[in-house]
Amino acid sequence: MMLTIEPLRWGSALALSGVYLAMCLGLWRMHLAKARPSGVAADWLVVYASQTGSAEFLAERTAATLALGGLDARAACISTLDLATLSSASRILFVCSTYGEGDAPDPAARFATQTMDAMPDLSQLHFGMLALGDITYTNYCGFGRALDAWLRERGATSLFERIDVDRGAPEALAAWQHHLSHLAGTSDAPDWEAPTYGAWRIAERTLLNPGSAGAPLYRLALTPQDGALPAWEAGDLAQVSAPADPAYPREYSIASIPAEGQLTLLVRLQQRADGTPGAASGWLCMDALATDAIRLRVRAHARFRLGENALRPLIAIGNGSGLAGLRALLKARIDVGTHDNWLLFGERNTAHDFLCQNELEAWRDSGALTRLDLAFSRDGSTARYVQHLVAAQADLLRQWVQDGAAIYVCGSLQGMAGGVHDALIDILGADAVEAMMANGRYRRDVY
Repeated sequence: MMLTIEPLRWGSALALSGVYLAMCLGLWRMHLAKARPSGVAADWLVVYASQTGSAEFLAERTAATLALGGLDARAACISTLDLATLSSASRILFVCSTYGEGDAPDPAARFATQTMDAMPDLSQLHFGMLALGDITYTNYCGFGRALDAWLRERGATSLFERIDVDRGAPEALAAWQHHLSHLAGTSDAPDWEAPTYGAWRIAERTLLNPGSAGAPLYRLALTPQDGALPAWEAGDLAQVSAPADPAYPREYSIASIPAEGQLTLLVRLQQRADGTPGAASGWLCMDALATDAIRLRVRAHARFRLGENALRPLIAIGNGSGLAGLRALLKARIDVGTHDNWLLFGERNTAHDFLCQNELEAWRDSGALTRLDLAFSRDGSTARYVQHLVAAQADLLRQWVQDGAAIYVCGSLQGMAGGVHDALIDILGADAVEAMMANGRYRRDVY
């Protein structure tokens, strides 16, 4: 967290500095808690179930706020929460996102299918629940609500009523912070402010699929209007605030790495039910001029970064604009000489929708891509999608996984993500897929 001290009276500046130092102390205490041997419990456990990193970020801030009040607190992924720990813990705060139409996030898949099928006595447990979601989905905050109900059924006592957060609503997060301040016995916890938007400009805008039967897809290269590029990693996201709807930022996978000197997005032009263009995609793809300021900020997406998978073989699977996130991962690996990369990608027609064709074929021909498998659903008499590629390469995919490969999936939630997931279960088995989700070898950025 960064506090910018403007020209204020020295007393105000010192007060702000004191808050900042207190927050740093809280983070330091939380770091010490993380370093504790695994057999030693913390006073408070903050468990996060995160798909894109928002729940993890809030869990880290939650643990830091508790530590600010002198409590022993640590944040932990739900994939590490076993039944024994759950049955012995006395105080847990849960921060849970929801994936798709009410499902558990990937790291929580094993917990949802195994631990929540058990019937433990949790009468010793006191808990709080922060459920993250999007109210436009039918099963709003579905996983957080389901976990909250299950904990109550098992005898756990809620410290306060579940708090549901619609797309990061500030008032809901403020209510959570109010409860944390009460638990920690402190009233000086600083606000959790998201990074501020920077002013960017569109340096290049290229239509990638002229003549396509699908909606137009544009490659946008952006640069800051002032100053240097911010730091980001392959897998991270860009949030764009459109002038027509500034309160609800749209997120896009970043298709480039900082060494390329530009932040690149692949943006599909969306249409509303009445035929008008989407607020953000219409602005980016059609209306914004080279002189216009694009309000953009970078958001870390830890769950889709390479991380500990950087040295593993990589199986990248996706469709459409999902190539953005996969392209950044592949570029980062290729630039450091890591060439055991396999891309399986699907789109509509070879003639119009072979996105980044020259680059991908050059990577394949040079050996930077070990394999490039493509499915174009409209080219033949029978539709062939990327999940069919996965199924057709079952033996080879199984061998890559046995050799330690990680699997990253990026693209459409509807159709592609579910189809690929089912194909992986058929090839590897449900237990193996759940284990790969839990240990971070199977990661998804789908929308």
